[in-house]
Amino acid sequence: MRIEAANPDEYFSKTDDREAALRTVDELIRESAPSLERTMVSGMAMNMVGYGLFTYKNSSGKEQEWPVLALANQKNYMSLYVCALEDGEYVAEKHKAELGKVSVGKSCVRFKKLEDLNLNNLAQILQTLEKRIKNGEAVYGL
Repeated sequence: MRIEAANPDEYFSKTDDREAALRTVDELIRESAPSLERTMVSGMAMNMVGYGLFTYKNSSGKEQEWPVLALANQKNYMSLYVCALEDGEYVAEKHKAELGKVSVGKSCVRFKKLEDLNLNNLAQILQTLEKRIKNGEAVYGL
């Protein structure tokens, strides 16, 4: 779902009944991982709010900027992308059981309602990620 917005606040204001939920997750991300700068990101078929850009090489060898975390409003759900590895596993997949009533792909956490996402456990996961980044550990993976 492509939402045209110049900044994260404008993005959230265009998400209708999901605005409060997305703003809550945004606040949790900024409190739990404050070193990850928030920005707008255009990727795939959508725009999203990204946190902590890093440079990586895609499969064709082209360097690209991508966020460590990204928050997006989709047609049927909300998505939190966690583009990071822990012990060789995608963080989202590794902590799937702790995240609540969500659907998890490699780096994507999908949820329909805020209540489905375990915010306390998500905060702990993000705080650990923040510590790893601050310690200079390479956590990025796509």
